[in-house]
Amino acid sequence: MNEPHQIVQTASLTEKSTLMSEKLNKYVFRVSPKANKVQIKNAIERLFQKTVVHVNTCNYTGKERRVRGQSVGPWDAVRDGKKRS
Repeated sequence: MNEPHQIVQTASLTEKSTLMSEKLNKYVFRVSPKANKVQIKNAIERLFQKTVVHVNTCNYTGKERRVRGQSVGPWDAVRDGKKRS
């Protein structure tokens, strides 16, 4: 878990994160839930060669989705059941 690529998974590209980066100079990343703030700070500084002032974290669960009355986890992909010929 010490590798920066294991801690920082992806950059979050949403409207809110884009506005934050343009106007407030804040950047949003998806990180490993097992990482603490010190590990996140060190990983971002090593990956991007920038100085991190402070780190805010937020834990949340994914949106629960329903397909034909059955619950599907936030990590499951929903695909069409048709067979390819």
